[in-house]
Amino acid sequence: MKELTKATNPELPAEAFLALGAPTLAYVKAAEINGQKGYAIFAADGSMLGAAPTRELAFAAARQHDLDPVSVH
Repeated sequence: MKELTKATNPELPAEAFLALGAPTLAYVKAAEINGQKGYAIFAADGSMLGAAPTRELAFAAARQHDLDPVSVH
């Protein structure tokens, strides 16, 4: 993957690039939560928003909060 830098995209500051999608994306990743297998839901900035016992429930929870869930492996 090509690294984006100020030289490759001089009109988009790094902070703006990192914020792309931040308000609407939720990342869903398999995780162990309190000793149980489940799925953690993260904001684009990496902060944990919540968890669910199944991937389907994690996606549903994200959508209920007007977020667009995507899987992270």
